[in-house]
Amino acid sequence: MPIKSIHTPRLKLRPFTMADVDTFFKILTEPGIMRYFPNSDTPTYARVEKIIKDQMKHYQDHQFGWWAVEEIDVGKLIGWNGLQYLPETNEVEVAYLLSRKKWGQGLASEGAQASLQFGFEVLQLETIIGITHLENKASQKVLEKIGMHSRERNHYFGMDCYKYIIHNPKHSSEPSADKPQ
Repeated sequence: MPIKSIHTPRLKLRPFTMADVDTFFKILTEPGIMRYFPNSDTPTYARVEKIIKDQMKHYQDHQFGWWAVEEIDVGKLIGWNGLQYLPETNEVEVAYLLSRKKWGQGLASEGAQASLQFGFEVLQLETIIGITHLENKASQKVLEKIGMHSRERNHYFGMDCYKYIIHNPKHSSEPSADKPQ
Protein backbone atom coordinates (compact mmCIF):
# COMPACT_ATOMS: atom_id res chain seq x y z
CA MET A 1 0.00 0.00 0.00
CA PRO A 2 1.54 3.35 -1.00
CA ILE A 3 2.11 5.88 1.75
CA LYS A 4 -0.25 8.83 1.44
CA SER A 5 0.93 12.41 1.58
CA ILE A 6 -1.22 14.96 3.37
CA HIS A 7 -1.42 18.70 2.77
CA THR A 8 -2.46 21.32 5.29
CA PRO A 9 -2.61 25.06 4.61
CA ARG A 10 1.13 25.42 5.31
CA LEU A 11 2.56 21.90 5.36
CA LYS A 12 3.13 18.84 3.25
CA LEU A 13 3.38 15.61 5.25
CA ARG A 14 5.00 13.06 2.96
CA PRO A 15 6.76 9.71 3.20
CA PHE A 16 10.36 9.74 4.37
CA THR A 17 13.02 8.67 1.88
CA MET A 18 16.68 7.90 2.41
CA ALA A 19 17.40 11.21 0.64
CA ASP A 20 16.13 12.89 3.85
CA VAL A 21 18.95 11.53 6.03
CA ASP A 22 21.33 14.51 5.70
CA THR A 23 18.71 17.17 6.48
CA PHE A 24 17.06 15.08 9.19
CA PHE A 25 20.48 14.53 10.79
CA LYS A 26 21.04 18.31 10.88
CA ILE A 27 17.65 18.80 12.57
CA LEU A 28 18.17 16.04 15.14
CA THR A 29 21.60 17.42 16.09
CA GLU A 30 20.39 20.98 16.75
CA PRO A 31 21.27 21.95 20.34
CA GLY A 32 18.55 20.89 22.78
CA ILE A 33 16.25 19.37 20.14
CA MET A 34 16.23 15.96 21.86
CA ARG A 35 16.01 17.37 25.39
CA TYR A 36 12.63 15.85 26.26
CA PHE A 37 13.03 12.52 24.47
CA PRO A 38 13.75 9.26 26.34
CA ASN A 39 17.14 9.04 24.65
CA SER A 40 18.26 12.65 24.73
CA ASP A 41 21.74 11.89 23.38
CA THR A 42 22.62 13.59 20.12
CA PRO A 43 22.00 10.88 17.50
CA THR A 44 24.71 9.57 15.22
CA TYR A 45 24.29 9.64 11.46
CA ALA A 46 23.78 5.86 11.52
CA ARG A 47 21.02 6.23 14.12
CA VAL A 48 19.24 8.81 11.94
CA GLU A 49 19.44 6.42 8.98
CA LYS A 50 17.94 3.70 11.19
CA ILE A 51 15.11 6.00 12.35
CA ILE A 52 14.10 6.63 8.74
CA LYS A 53 14.40 2.94 7.80
CA ASP A 54 12.34 2.00 10.86
CA GLN A 55 9.63 4.46 9.84
CA MET A 56 9.56 3.06 6.31
CA LYS A 57 9.09 -0.42 7.80
CA HIS A 58 6.48 0.89 10.24
CA TYR A 59 4.46 2.11 7.27
CA GLN A 60 4.70 -1.31 5.61
CA ASP A 61 3.56 -3.01 8.81
CA HIS A 62 0.80 -0.58 9.89
CA GLN A 63 -0.09 1.66 6.91
CA PHE A 64 0.82 4.74 8.98
CA GLY A 65 3.82 6.26 10.70
CA TRP A 66 5.79 9.48 10.85
CA TRP A 67 5.68 11.72 7.82
CA ALA A 68 8.54 13.95 6.77
CA VAL A 69 7.24 17.51 7.19
CA GLU A 70 7.93 20.26 4.66
CA GLU A 71 6.66 23.80 4.52
CA ILE A 72 4.69 24.07 1.26
CA ASP A 73 6.19 27.46 0.37
CA VAL A 74 9.77 26.27 0.88
CA GLY A 75 9.71 22.54 0.06
CA LYS A 76 12.45 21.73 2.59
CA LEU A 77 12.32 19.12 5.36
CA ILE A 78 11.67 20.78 8.75
CA GLY A 79 10.95 17.71 10.92
CA TRP A 80 8.45 14.91 11.34
CA ASN A 81 4.86 14.49 12.42
CA GLY A 82 2.53 11.53 12.48
CA LEU A 83 1.24 8.44 14.20
CA GLN A 84 3.20 5.63 15.81
CA TYR A 85 1.93 2.23 16.93
CA LEU A 86 3.18 1.35 20.43
CA PRO A 87 3.26 -2.46 20.65
CA GLU A 88 4.02 -2.44 24.39
CA THR A 89 0.61 -0.91 25.15
CA ASN A 90 -1.33 -1.54 21.91
CA GLU A 91 -1.92 2.21 21.51
CA VAL A 92 -1.36 4.72 18.71
CA GLU A 93 0.49 7.91 19.58
CA VAL A 94 0.46 11.23 17.75
CA ALA A 95 3.92 12.79 17.87
CA TYR A 96 6.02 15.49 16.26
CA LEU A 97 9.44 17.11 16.17
CA LEU A 98 10.33 20.25 14.26
CA SER A 99 13.54 22.17 13.73
CA ARG A 100 14.04 24.77 16.47
CA LYS A 101 13.79 27.46 13.78
CA LYS A 102 10.13 26.46 13.31
CA TRP A 103 9.06 26.42 16.95
CA GLY A 104 6.29 28.75 18.09
CA GLN A 105 4.63 29.09 14.67
CA GLY A 106 1.76 26.62 15.17
CA LEU A 107 3.24 24.16 12.68
CA ALA A 108 3.42 21.24 15.14
CA SER A 109 -0.27 21.73 15.98
CA GLU A 110 -1.21 21.98 12.31
CA GLY A 111 0.58 18.74 11.46
CA ALA A 112 -0.65 16.93 14.57
CA GLN A 113 -4.25 17.92 13.78
CA ALA A 114 -3.84 16.50 10.27
CA SER A 115 -2.42 13.30 11.78
CA LEU A 116 -5.44 12.96 14.09
CA GLN A 117 -7.80 13.50 11.17
CA PHE A 118 -5.98 10.82 9.14
CA GLY A 119 -6.09 8.43 12.12
CA PHE A 120 -9.80 8.90 12.69
CA GLU A 121 -11.11 9.28 9.14
CA VAL A 122 -8.82 7.01 7.12
CA LEU A 123 -7.63 4.45 9.67
CA GLN A 124 -10.87 4.53 11.70
CA LEU A 125 -8.94 4.45 14.98
CA GLU A 126 -11.07 4.71 18.09
CA THR A 127 -8.49 6.42 20.29
CA ILE A 128 -5.18 8.23 19.84
CA ILE A 129 -2.86 9.19 22.68
CA GLY A 130 -0.18 11.83 23.10
CA ILE A 131 2.81 11.50 25.39
CA THR A 132 4.91 14.38 26.64
CA HIS A 133 7.71 14.84 29.12
CA LEU A 134 6.54 16.34 32.42
CA GLU A 135 8.54 19.53 31.81
CA ASN A 136 7.73 19.99 28.10
CA LYS A 137 5.13 22.75 28.40
CA ALA A 138 5.24 23.57 24.65
CA SER A 139 4.37 20.01 23.66
CA GLN A 140 1.62 19.90 26.28
CA LYS A 141 0.13 23.04 24.73
CA VAL A 142 0.20 21.40 21.28
CA LEU A 143 -1.70 18.37 22.54
CA GLU A 144 -4.26 20.54 24.30
CA LYS A 145 -4.64 22.78 21.23
CA ILE A 146 -5.54 19.76 19.07
CA GLY A 147 -8.26 18.71 21.51
CA MET A 148 -6.52 16.07 23.58
CA HIS A 149 -7.49 15.82 27.24
CA SER A 150 -7.41 13.60 30.32
CA ARG A 151 -3.84 14.47 31.13
CA GLU A 152 -2.61 11.83 33.55
CA ARG A 153 0.81 11.07 34.87
CA ASN A 154 2.16 7.86 33.37
CA HIS A 155 5.35 6.00 32.46
CA TYR A 156 6.35 5.40 28.82
CA PHE A 157 9.71 4.72 27.19
CA GLY A 158 11.41 4.53 30.57
CA MET A 159 10.41 8.04 31.65
CA ASP A 160 7.71 9.75 33.66
CA CYS A 161 5.40 11.69 31.37
CA TYR A 162 1.90 12.97 30.84
CA LYS A 163 -0.49 10.92 28.73
CA TYR A 164 -3.20 12.73 26.81
CA ILE A 165 -6.05 11.06 24.97
CA ILE A 166 -8.63 11.82 22.31
CA HIS A 167 -11.46 9.62 21.05
CA ASN A 168 -12.76 9.40 17.51
CA PRO A 169 -15.82 11.67 17.42
CA LYS A 170 -17.53 9.26 15.00
CA HIS A 171 -17.43 6.42 17.54
CA SER A 172 -20.14 6.88 20.13
CA SER A 173 -19.08 3.93 22.30
CA GLU A 174 -15.99 5.50 23.84
CA PRO A 175 -16.16 6.43 27.50
CA SER A 176 -16.56 10.11 28.18
CA ALA A 177 -15.00 12.02 31.03
CA ASP A 178 -18.44 12.08 32.72
CA LYS A 179 -19.15 8.35 32.56
CA PRO A 180 -17.30 5.71 34.54
CA GLN A 181 -15.49 3.14 32.42
